[in-house]
Amino acid sequence: MLAKNRTAIWTSVLLGTTMLTGVAYAQEAPGGNAVEEVIITAQKRDENLQDVPVSIQALGGQKLEELQVSDFGDFVKFLPSVSTQPVGPGFGSVYMRGVASGGDGNHSGSLPSVGIYLDEQPITTIQGALDVHVYDIARVEALAGPQGTLYGASSQAGTIRIITNKPEIGVFEGAFDAEVNTVSGGDQGYSGEGYVNIPMGETMAARIVGWYVHDAGYIDNVPSTRTYPTWGGTINNDDFAEENYNDVDTIGARASLKVDLGENWTITPQLMAQRQEAGGNFSYNPLIGDLAQARYRPEYGNDEWYQAALTVEGKIGMFDVVYAGSYLKRDVETASDYSDYSFFYDTLFGYGAYWTDNLGNPVDPTQYINATDHYTRQTHEIRVSSPADQPIRFVTGLFYQDQTHDIFQDYQIDGLGSTLSITGKPGTIWLTSQQRDDTDKAVFGEVSWDITPALTLTGGLRFFEAENGLRGFFGFGSGYSGSTGEAACFQGPITPQAPCTNVIKSTKEDGNTHRLNLTWKITEDHMIYGTWSTGYRPGGINRRATLPPYKSDFLTNYEFGWKTSWLNGALRWNGAAFFEEWEDFQFSILGASGLTEIKNAANAEIYGIETDIVWRLTDDWTVSGGGAYTNAELSDNYCGFTDAKGNPVTNCASPLSPSGTQLPVTPKLKGNVTVRYDFVLADMDGFVQGSWVGQSSSYADLRLVERDILGKQDGWQTFDFAIGLKPGDWNLQLYFNNLFDERASLFRTTQCAEAVCGGAVYVTPNQPRTIGLKVGRKF
Repeated sequence: MLAKNRTAIWTSVLLGTTMLTGVAYAQEAPGGNAVEEVIITAQKRDENLQDVPVSIQALGGQKLEELQVSDFGDFVKFLPSVSTQPVGPGFGSVYMRGVASGGDGNHSGSLPSVGIYLDEQPITTIQGALDVHVYDIARVEALAGPQGTLYGASSQAGTIRIITNKPEIGVFEGAFDAEVNTVSGGDQGYSGEGYVNIPMGETMAARIVGWYVHDAGYIDNVPSTRTYPTWGGTINNDDFAEENYNDVDTIGARASLKVDLGENWTITPQLMAQRQEAGGNFSYNPLIGDLAQARYRPEYGNDEWYQAALTVEGKIGMFDVVYAGSYLKRDVETASDYSDYSFFYDTLFGYGAYWTDNLGNPVDPTQYINATDHYTRQTHEIRVSSPADQPIRFVTGLFYQDQTHDIFQDYQIDGLGSTLSITGKPGTIWLTSQQRDDTDKAVFGEVSWDITPALTLTGGLRFFEAENGLRGFFGFGSGYSGSTGEAACFQGPITPQAPCTNVIKSTKEDGNTHRLNLTWKITEDHMIYGTWSTGYRPGGINRRATLPPYKSDFLTNYEFGWKTSWLNGALRWNGAAFFEEWEDFQFSILGASGLTEIKNAANAEIYGIETDIVWRLTDDWTVSGGGAYTNAELSDNYCGFTDAKGNPVTNCASPLSPSGTQLPVTPKLKGNVTVRYDFVLADMDGFVQGSWVGQSSSYADLRLVERDILGKQDGWQTFDFAIGLKPGDWNLQLYFNNLFDERASLFRTTQCAEAVCGGAVYVTPNQPRTIGLKVGRKF
């Protein structure tokens, strides 16, 4: 019976009878129980969702509240075209429409393929998406497919935009919310949030938002011992064992100001800052137990960032002019256990014999990592738009961004002799002290022509120039290696804490992407469109001297979509079918000595269909949801090496992944359904709501041998339930997330190369069943 029910659910997803949408700042639509209008800015104009010929899923502020969304992971599960590889707060890799190779996500690896924006400004850092706390948010927009005309380099496969609520002039309002919750098998969490909108005369207003959240831990670091065969000693984790040790504390604020300068000009400066302190690790080892693992050194992560942004909007003659600029600074401090690497290399290769003190006596070979990452990112965009009501209209602009990453990773062994250590750093067996810089410049333009009142042709181009550079030090001390690390240095230090410099490399390239779209407005409520678009991701350098730079990879997208309303506006059904070609895609792996290697791997083809619907059955009953079917596979063999010019070799006797191999990360099927009933009880508004989210199985790696070691990520489904009342200005909600405590596998990984560390595979789960109570008031 359960199998039949699952089949029925997935069939309904593919037929478009499951639903997902959200209300942005909505206007009341005509027609009784008609679905509300959704206004978005995906094309950098205010437009009705139903008039925009792009595959977009929008979760509005009201919908975000209804779904108990508070962070990135909460809303991603309701976006069927989006997949993630989460490893902890602020460091999840994000993918869209199956454009994923499953690379290792190292600091010197490829740039992300999905752009993340906070309002007008990109916030995609090199190693992962910022975990922006979701409160007082107008909407989240997910633009699937290449966005290479109006968006930049990291929007190869799609773009996710988090749009904040802006100050409202002449309005005083505010709210506060408090929550307590408990996690099954874990601890208790709590939060406090609030905002206030303050008018300041007739031309100015400020909006201030603040939050503090304590997320309960649910992973146990259990008491354990480990014996090294070569060294012969036994270690324990008595000093670090702890139940529910992966708790997180998040504190942050956002302040924005809106100033009207006459009738035509407005400036909106905004400052947002957040600090997140996470303890422990967010995965478990199934061989040790459910939600349990054994770590032998301290583990934590402190992630602190702020973004200062400025948006200027105005008119010059008949043209709209917008400047959007920002400066982002992010500092991350982490400590990580690396004992699996030590143990398995000792077990397989006798590495424990190499680590001695100054007298030549063996020492405990357990490694651990202390790391700091400092990111900066500045972006500037200026664009000009012609009037939207003209039969021929355009958007054109200039874009510049520069992002830096100062990398410091200190691999330590307690008691290690000074002759084996990095010069000036006793106990450091390996050091990375590097500076990475990625620059992107672009000029873009898009023109739309209403051939007839019902038929519109749109074309766009984006010309770009991208540069990637890396300089500094990486490797062992000269007493351990005679050819790498310090032995390979060619000049003095140019980065902090490095003994010398052994890498200064850069690469530069230019090119263009395009978009061509034909839209047919069949009726006022029915529109179809076809799109041919491309997206790219810049190339970069390999720090290993023997490897050439890797080249840009390009994604070509062919898409047919529809935007429709039915039943006098009570039913909205949108969707798209697509076919994509991914050329010479970049793939990052751990190579010799645990060094990341990035190579252009092979070609892939991806096709699928995505759909979202909202249906107001009556004034009281609403059903919404969405679904996606994605088939992503290699169209050439992946052999694992390139020719002298860096082009991937696809003709080999024993490919690591043959043509037809399914790409990793993305499930073939993903969907969700939410059913909501609104009622009135004793003059109080109330609701009852249930949500289902599910997906089919997937793999974490592209290579067949490695995916067999890691194992398949089984499909899963979860159910959420909530009930609430609104007595006057107050609101009260009781919710049950992951009601049946389903254990989902979101990511599977090992601490070092799978062939070595495959004896300890770690699984990142979803959060266990969480029961929470929320109380809030608006004024």
